[in-house]
Amino acid sequence: MIPKIITGRGSTRRLIAYLFGEGDANEHVDPHLVASWNDFAPDPGRSPHRDPKEVQKQLYTQLDQPVAMLGRQAPKTTVWHCPVRAAPEDPILSDAQLAEIARRIVAAAGVAPAGDTEACRWVAVRHADDHIHIAATLVRQDGRRPRRDFDIRAVQREARQIEVDYGLRRLKPGDGTAAKRPTSKEHFKAKRLGQDAPSREILRRRVRRAMAAASTETEFFALLEASGVAVRPKTEPSGDVTGYSVSLPGDVNKQGEPIWYAGSTLSGDLSLPQVRKRLPTAAPEPVTVQPGNPWHQATASTERIPHHLTRSDDGVAQGQLAALGGVLDLLPVTAQVAARVELERAAVAFERDTHSRIAADHSSARVLRRSVQMIWNDAARHGDGAGLAMLIDVALTAVAYAVHWHRTRQHAQQEAAAEEALVHLQAAHVQITEPVLARFAARAPGTQIKRRYAYHLQQAVPEHAERILNDRAWDGLATVLAEAESAGHNVSTLLDQALSQRTLDDARSPARALTWRIRRLGERHAPGPQAQAANARHAAQRPTPPPPAPEARGQQR
Repeated sequence: MIPKIITGRGSTRRLIAYLFGEGDANEHVDPHLVASWNDFAPDPGRSPHRDPKEVQKQLYTQLDQPVAMLGRQAPKTTVWHCPVRAAPEDPILSDAQLAEIARRIVAAAGVAPAGDTEACRWVAVRHADDHIHIAATLVRQDGRRPRRDFDIRAVQREARQIEVDYGLRRLKPGDGTAAKRPTSKEHFKAKRLGQDAPSREILRRRVRRAMAAASTETEFFALLEASGVAVRPKTEPSGDVTGYSVSLPGDVNKQGEPIWYAGSTLSGDLSLPQVRKRLPTAAPEPVTVQPGNPWHQATASTERIPHHLTRSDDGVAQGQLAALGGVLDLLPVTAQVAARVELERAAVAFERDTHSRIAADHSSARVLRRSVQMIWNDAARHGDGAGLAMLIDVALTAVAYAVHWHRTRQHAQQEAAAEEALVHLQAAHVQITEPVLARFAARAPGTQIKRRYAYHLQQAVPEHAERILNDRAWDGLATVLAEAESAGHNVSTLLDQALSQRTLDDARSPARALTWRIRRLGERHAPGPQAQAANARHAAQRPTPPPPAPEARGQQR
């Protein structure tokens, strides 16, 4: 159950007219009171023999009476409005149940404590199955102001208890860092405009993608405009740009003017100062990425995220998660159409993980962000999907570690978001990796070579050898081992290097994890003559592999 507190000035007249009207999209069905401060306030929805406008006037006049009595001494903020919405899967509550929920909400907020006959006046209006609106005035009937310190937190706590008491969907407590959710009006407007999401969410996705892809501030604004977003920089008299606003074409108000959203209102980390912190040009020294395959560099950096989440301080860990969010923002544009939906859903879900009360140290993740930007800028790098499959494979482990990291810090919303992202990422992983592994398996070496590789595996990683040799990905692993060996690498040394990068204990599929590691290592320059000689000596010291037992042949596909 989601309560949302909104405060305003003046009379409750306009609010009452909206609550008992048809709604912006005719969504208000049978609006009527379910509760009030005195249990017999006039109800415009249940007065069939009277003019509804007259009853509305009577209602808002009674609500505003304590405010009117103060005259010029009335506070500036006089209207308290709190929609309370249930989840779609929740059971439909009765009017009596919603009335009790409304009383608990206003009591928790300090607007009308239980048993206080001089408290603020309020009403609860229902005009849909899933929610009510509570409208109140912020002057008590004795002329004093209500004590509603920290009413937002208090109401959220009460909502969590209401969920338990009524068997409703239990939401996660937040920390105040989540991006603002679209309102009901924004959802209805998106439906009218034929958009797949409200403008606020579309703009947030596009701004996050531009931030992840940009190397400079100029490029950030250019990428926004290239994505179909109108940009309006905020320029001071000195000429300095201190902020920006964005708008979607066709999203206009009643006057036909564009509706602008400041970056900071889309999300706290999308203000211009926060965007600048992530740009390479803001770093104290230039970001250097070694020449080579950016897919491999991005994968190697992502593979180190679990280490940072378990060994580094919280600021570095939060910076790594922010960079991982940028990776997920950009991955959909590199994937085949079939996998884009799940990748975009994973990015949207993981966005919640990228900010918390912990200040992120973005400098620790500059190499990861720069390597992904290189992939973005060079469409030819997308290739046959092997690079993407390799990166998503290690991203799965990183997101799983993010779940645990947030759980240990009691970041409930971020933990739930990471779990949701993991589900979508796993679905995308299957769509992307299966065709790549099938192509690898089609080029698998002969039986004799695979037996030799199987022996090397048993020597290098005996605790995982059986799982690897019985995994469907074994043929693909044998292929990348053969290709690496053809390029001049020593198989035994290559396996040792791959295993030294990270243990296989937490890998969902050790065979796949090794496949992507060997693929990266195998595409590096082959060792020189001296290194090859050293590798040969190292190989000579190993015992000659015995011929496999006849019964084992069926296991090594």
